Amino acid sequence: MKITRYKKVQKYLKFYYNNYGFRQPYQVLIDGTFCFAAFKEQVNIRDQLPKYLNGQAKLLTTRCIIIETEKVAKKTHGALTILKQFGIHECGHKEPIPGNKCISTMISKGNEKHYIVASQDRDLQERLRKKAGVPILYLHNKSPTLEKPSKPSYDKVNPTIEANAPTFISNTQNEMLKKMKKALGVEEEEKVRPKIIPKKKKHKNPNPLSCKKKKKKPAGRGDRPNGPKGVSENGKIKKQDRNKSKHFKDKLANAAATNSQ
Repeated sequence: MKITRYKKVQKYLKFYYNNYGFRQPYQVLIDGTFCFAAFKEQVNIRDQLPKYLNGQAKLLTTRCIIIETEKVAKKTHGALTILKQFGIHECGHKEPIPGNKCISTMISKGNEKHYIVASQDRDLQERLRKKAGVPILYLHNKSPTLEKPSKPSYDKVNPTIEANAPTFISNTQNEMLKKMKKALGVEEEEKVRPKIIPKKKKHKNPNPLSCKKKKKKPAGRGDRPNGPKGVSENGKIKKQDRNKSKHFKDKLANAAATNSQ
């Protein structure tokens, strides 16, 4: 059986279990039309139905259904053989009536015995759909199929759900309730929180640790980083500057001598 079919039948059975009290073993009431379709499609009802329902199942029929099937035994001899294998449930009819009417009378009191009706009769199926809490089972090709719960079945359950549902108060009642709580000191008024305006992000300077350090220029010739020109770090006149001053002095002396002559 496919997973989708398995999920559907479990979902429907759970609905009948929760809302209408269906329990295992499921009582499946079978008529002649269902047996005829099973014989034609070569479906083993005794094996297939418990597997499909995923649980124990009692396969039942009535004397009225058997008598009706016997009347057309020439065409439905195989169906009659299958039908006689199931247990006979007493319907209470002294005179036999048609099978579809027999089934209708057995579930007329709200399906108290929780029958799952297995039938291919379209007229019977249509009548059963108008009643709440009656699962319908039929053969689709070779596959047993449990029909989705009918609208009356859902409608009968919905008022129960609405009655058990929590009641809601109106807006005016809610306001009165708040005032009463405030007067009794049960609940304080909610304080209006100031609206927080997000601050704009300022442009930040680059991280100094990620910046490269400036390289120092090497001191050139004649630069005096630590003192006057021509003076070394120790305060002594450099040799080159000393020679220049001596030459300048000699030049001044020669100029003075020429002027005196």
